[in-house]
Amino acid sequence: MSIPEKIQREVASLRKVINHHNRLYHALDNPEIPDSDYDSLVERLENLEREYGLLSDSSPSLSVGSAPLNKFAEVQHQIPMLSLDKVFEEEGLRNFSKRINKLLDTDKQVSYSCEPKIDGIAVSLFYKDGELKQASTRGDGKTGEDITHNVLGITCIPKSIKMKKTKTQLEVRGEIFLSKLDFNEINDKARKEGQKLFVNPRNTAAGTIRQLDPERAAKVPLRMFCYGVGVNQGISLPENLGEIFDELKKLGFPVNKDIKTASGIEGCVNYCLDLYSRRDLLDYEIDGAVIKVDSLVSQGIIGENIKAPRWAIAYKFPAEEKITKVLDVEFQVGRTGTITPVARLEPVFVGGVTVSNTTLHNMDEIQRLGLSIGDEVIVRRAGDVIPKVVRVVESKKKRKTTSIEIPSHCSVCKSPIEKDGAVLLRCTGGSLCSAQRKEMLKHFASRSALNIEGLGTKLIEQFVDEGLIKDAADIFKLNSSVLIQIDRLGKKSAENLLASIEKSKNTTLPKFIYALGIREVGEATAQALAYRYPEIDDLLRATVEDLESIQDIGPTVSSKIVAFFSEISNLDLIKRLIEVGVEWPVKSITSSSILSGKTIVLTGTLESFSRQEAKDRLLAIGAKVSGSVSKNTDFVVAGLGAGSKLTKASELGVKTFDEQEFLTLLSQ
Repeated sequence: MSIPEKIQREVASLRKVINHHNRLYHALDNPEIPDSDYDSLVERLENLEREYGLLSDSSPSLSVGSAPLNKFAEVQHQIPMLSLDKVFEEEGLRNFSKRINKLLDTDKQVSYSCEPKIDGIAVSLFYKDGELKQASTRGDGKTGEDITHNVLGITCIPKSIKMKKTKTQLEVRGEIFLSKLDFNEINDKARKEGQKLFVNPRNTAAGTIRQLDPERAAKVPLRMFCYGVGVNQGISLPENLGEIFDELKKLGFPVNKDIKTASGIEGCVNYCLDLYSRRDLLDYEIDGAVIKVDSLVSQGIIGENIKAPRWAIAYKFPAEEKITKVLDVEFQVGRTGTITPVARLEPVFVGGVTVSNTTLHNMDEIQRLGLSIGDEVIVRRAGDVIPKVVRVVESKKKRKTTSIEIPSHCSVCKSPIEKDGAVLLRCTGGSLCSAQRKEMLKHFASRSALNIEGLGTKLIEQFVDEGLIKDAADIFKLNSSVLIQIDRLGKKSAENLLASIEKSKNTTLPKFIYALGIREVGEATAQALAYRYPEIDDLLRATVEDLESIQDIGPTVSSKIVAFFSEISNLDLIKRLIEVGVEWPVKSITSSSILSGKTIVLTGTLESFSRQEAKDRLLAIGAKVSGSVSKNTDFVVAGLGAGSKLTKASELGVKTFDEQEFLTLLSQ
């Protein structure tokens, strides 16, 4: 079978990216994508390798973790420390059970050992004649890192065990972790001492176990739970996991009390559902449950593949949700005056981060939720998605709550608040409102606008509060004598900021138009305006009818643009920006590319450049970039891990390009 070049490129790219993320997660303890995204990459690679016969021994689809770091001595595992295959639904567990019964050639219910899937670090403890000789990480499954010096400081791990015989070897495997309570105490101490806070218990445990200084590692109260045995010589152990755990407890090893034995897969399903309901009550972080065939004899019959045992499966829990309390609701003012209600929450650790506030979008959303101040709510955060209030916990509704009222005046400038359309509220203060000025200036200096590096949120707020800048033109009047007087801004930082401000003067017309912050004018619309009106003066004189003749610009947007350029203050700002040296090349838009004028959707991860850089390249050649796939989409550029957007493109018959094809089109 001839394998398309496009498929070969994707497989090669997937392997490269997966190896990269394996190293970040397993070796450096610094993951940069959610587990669900990583799982999608691996699943896509496995499907392609299976469909096109591309599986090779070096593929990361067959690997367990990542190669050990050079700073630790290597340890060769006598018995590989394998990974686990995963399922995400109850049906996956039932399919797993069917495979087990088929492999065992039985219709009887199989006994399973069920345990929490702790979010920690896998460890191997090797005992010789009852003495702990070596501790190592899983590494890539075959070769791990020698962490004996740090494991000796973990009090719950026995340094010696009583053996009835001599010349014995026993390898106990388990998961090292940091409890929620200990993690919170460590962060509380760091907060009081003004030190950097840790992100989550798993990364804290991983960083500690790889400390080169055992004294520093010993200060972190790590714990461990056993999950099985590896090498076993000269010792008589029971033939099922349940009884093996009992023996390990007698020897002094910590065994999780939440490990249960279930008869049949429905017992396993019930175990998983019960464990999920108690997830928040546990003193350790888990991301699922592990189901194993209980009998070691049956395990031997079932066997394993290169990557994972066939007799075990990991059931991954859905996106994490937590209950917390709404302490207050504040109304924030955006750059165009839009008023957005924001819930201030009792801080809660959910989805890998501590969440203390989240947007409620508008008053309609508050009414839909039936939300009051003082309510207990369920907050959901899946991966790195913005936290969201899902619903009010009705069973915990209390009488002493405060209803959320629509404000009549802006909390910042005290100007009246008006309703704008069906659901939006807007402050009428305009440039007189310092909150709007701050947001406008943040927008002006942002990467997609004039890209003034170093001029971040805190500096802008400080400049406005101290009266140093009132509008965008004032940014270019800042000088070193003024900046060096600013708290926390040293001489070198001031020089760098001034250099960045000077550099930003050379921009493009689309970026300049976008930076002005015209309501309803995003990057694509700014690009279309610059393409039609390469001279700024022509744009200033455009009528509503003129603007409506531009594709994708309707009456609402046209009226907003004309209204903006009808205000004397806005025209004066443009004039002053040009006078201080902001400039752009005339006719900087090119329409020679076949992508010019086309609507393009970017999805997945690109290797050659970031999503924003790809977007900038497309806008520069006159293309339009959309965030969703529809019948009006011309092309979809699919990077690694492309998901629902790629599926929808296929359903609608929209042409897709992989990264290499995209690069070729950009170069034409």
